[in-house]
Amino acid sequence: MVTLRGDHLLKFNQMEKKPKGLGDSIEKITKATGIKSLVDTVNKLRGIKDCGCGKRKDKLNEKFPYKK
Repeated sequence: MVTLRGDHLLKFNQMEKKPKGLGDSIEKITKATGIKSLVDTVNKLRGIKDCGCGKRKDKLNEKFPYKK
């Protein structure tokens, strides 16, 4: 859903998925604080395409899943 407020477009994801485990929660925190974009920018400058965050997230979700 997209809402127009003043001159700004706000996007709302009503189908926000629930975190499967610790890895999803850490990813959410790093995106909210801007750490993820900083790491991506530094990696781009250094010529690194994949920092391994996805694999790390999956392993943390596997080791520390949230109970349903």
